[in-house]
Amino acid sequence: MIDLTGRTALVTGGGSGLGAAIAEHLVGAGADVVLAARRTAPLDETCARLGAAASCETVDVADPGSVDALASRLADRQISILINNAGIAGPVAELTSIDPDAWDEVFAVNVRGTYLMCRAFLPAMVRRGDGDVINLASVSGKRPLVRRTPYCASKMAVIGLTSTLAFEVGPSGVRVNTLSPGPVEGDRMDRNFRLEAERTSTSYDAARAAFVNRAAMERMVTADEVGRAAVAMLAMPGLTGADVDLSAGMVA
Repeated sequence: MIDLTGRTALVTGGGSGLGAAIAEHLVGAGADVVLAARRTAPLDETCARLGAAASCETVDVADPGSVDALASRLADRQISILINNAGIAGPVAELTSIDPDAWDEVFAVNVRGTYLMCRAFLPAMVRRGDGDVINLASVSGKRPLVRRTPYCASKMAVIGLTSTLAFEVGPSGVRVNTLSPGPVEGDRMDRNFRLEAERTSTSYDAARAAFVNRAAMERMVTADEVGRAAVAMLAMPGLTGADVDLSAGMVA
């Protein structure tokens, strides 16, 4: 358990999915949370569910002007926890058939967005001599995922960004870590299993079993587990430059 009372966290991609799950656990630990994303409807719904401790801001993390505007709007709030969760999956295709614009879009959100958010909100943490940054990567940055080269490459880039940045700001007392979830139970993976079953002329159950059996625990992780892991990382003041794998043993 950790008491985050008095701390304010900023969570990108916070309207749904892992961002919303992380925000829920941050609020549960006592933090005030700013949820930021491009789409307003999921943001409003999640903020309403989390109550008075949550507020919403729209931002396009790949756009420097949008990120700078967000930083200006939050200038009077002491952001001491930054969760860079915003990301996109990108195309599912062989590398030789991927359009360069589609490739660039994945890197713009997943890598450039992480860089821009850190660039905007780290200086205040460094001046105060304290703060936490958690960048969401993926086990897909560390194991093959066929026909997903832009996504895998972008997540490996986030891991490299994190480890280097930890050394840049570590002397000031700011901690920077990566959280790398494995496949997460939910609609997205269900859709993938249905598509794989169609592609291989097999059943949904067989496609799912072939996938989850790669993990030591023979299952996927849940969004709730990812939220719990993010808060647990904040309870370890000596943790920095780390890549925390949460994959039920998908990568071991």
